[in-house]
Amino acid sequence: MTSTEVLVIGSGIAGLSFAIKAARFADVVVVTKKERPESSTNYAQGGIAAVFSPDDSYALHVEDTFVAGAGLCHPDAVETLVREGPERVRELIAFGVEFTREGEDLSLGREGGHSRRRIVRSDDLTGREIERGLLAAVAASPRIHVLEDHAAVDLLVEEGADGRPRCCGALVLDPETGRITPFLARAVLLATGGCGQVYRHTTNPGIATGDGVAMAYRAGARVANMEFVQFHPTALYPARERTLLISEAVRGEGAELRRLDGTAFMAGYHPLGSLAPRDVVARAIDREMKRTGDPYVHLDCSGIPEEEIRARFPNILRETAERGIDMLSRPLPVVPAAHYLCGGVLTDTHGRTSLRGLYAAGETACTGVHGANRLASNSLLEAVVFAHRASVRLREELGGLPLPSAAPAWQGPSGTHEPEGVLLVHDREEIRSLMWDLVGIVRSDERLEFAEARIRQIAAQNEIVWASAKPSADLVELRNMVETALLVVRCARLRRESRGLHYNVDHPYRDNEHFLRDTVVGR
Repeated sequence: MTSTEVLVIGSGIAGLSFAIKAARFADVVVVTKKERPESSTNYAQGGIAAVFSPDDSYALHVEDTFVAGAGLCHPDAVETLVREGPERVRELIAFGVEFTREGEDLSLGREGGHSRRRIVRSDDLTGREIERGLLAAVAASPRIHVLEDHAAVDLLVEEGADGRPRCCGALVLDPETGRITPFLARAVLLATGGCGQVYRHTTNPGIATGDGVAMAYRAGARVANMEFVQFHPTALYPARERTLLISEAVRGEGAELRRLDGTAFMAGYHPLGSLAPRDVVARAIDREMKRTGDPYVHLDCSGIPEEEIRARFPNILRETAERGIDMLSRPLPVVPAAHYLCGGVLTDTHGRTSLRGLYAAGETACTGVHGANRLASNSLLEAVVFAHRASVRLREELGGLPLPSAAPAWQGPSGTHEPEGVLLVHDREEIRSLMWDLVGIVRSDERLEFAEARIRQIAAQNEIVWASAKPSADLVELRNMVETALLVVRCARLRRESRGLHYNVDHPYRDNEHFLRDTVVGR
């Protein structure tokens, strides 16, 4: 058993920015499954949306967010995001993050759904630059200890003095030794990112297995809006282990989506054409592929000057060239891929979950900002804004959260049986195929029913294995993927309409009378 004042699970923009601020008043341990830079933040290309241009306004950013969110955005959360966003960007700059500039001013890009140029960026590797700057700040803090290559298994929960349950730490696995250690803490922040790996094609890194959502749900915290999984419309085809995302900013600078015969098609789906919100573009591409039988569509970049591509998208230019594609002379083959989870662990505007002592921020959390569909580049902003607010509130509340003197009773894998790796891989790939084929961009009642029944069978089999197995990182991830997949299906079945990222052919229209609300579930 070990202890710390504040335990942070995850090392993306939300976890690191929170840790830096929490370390001003507490000792902090950051637990991360892989090496420090490995997170969805590190792969974010586009940028971070904030109001800096003279022709922009808070009102316009709020309106764009509401339009994309299809009626489900929480007004207080959106106002908080937009108004506090510019200050948090300035704070990142103070931490040493270097954004692209035009002279003395920040260079602002435009992406789908935005009515103005407001995307602060570092060329096309914004996430990597933010992660670099935050890691440097973490390294400079003597009160932050980062524990790499360790996996959180479950949250620890005890009964508080008032009789209410409270989160008081987590079980942490060292995969190298197979040892599980209880980490006691006065407060825990979940910042484990999303769940893209539950789908066959995803832009997310391999660690995005829904860990935070699954652990919070098992611990008794409320989860919301898991049916709203955003599929990025333009991922490079064919996919490798991690699909290469072609940033929305490429379309923002003039690239056009076309069928393989060269015909542009987005004007027939939305007035903004190729700059329509992501859910519209993803469904349009999906429909065109199904209608024509083509395995992909083309993203024609010929409308962007060559010098602008070289200056604005050097990483995309290099990575596509490594795959044998010259985007300066030929269109890019693209398909949609699972990209971002708009739902997650339900929080208030201070990062507090329904379980006392447990906070959440970033993609793991459902703050109400995104509603039924995330506006491009609001994700990094949401992470840094609400991680900051969580740190401020925790500073006020930490005195009322005592450190437990002993670890609560817990149950976990403690056997000696080692499941064959091929069986775990088989279950993992079956989950990903089921979710892609049946719970993807377009859904139906029958597909969702079948998916839930089969995933429940897999879950039951894996719980038997879990009870007698020797702990391993693969087993922990599979368990979380199964739990998260079930939550996505469960929420999708509860929403009997089509809204934002959730499209069901059996309920093709919005139903504001019955479903203008969050889908909230708990154990």
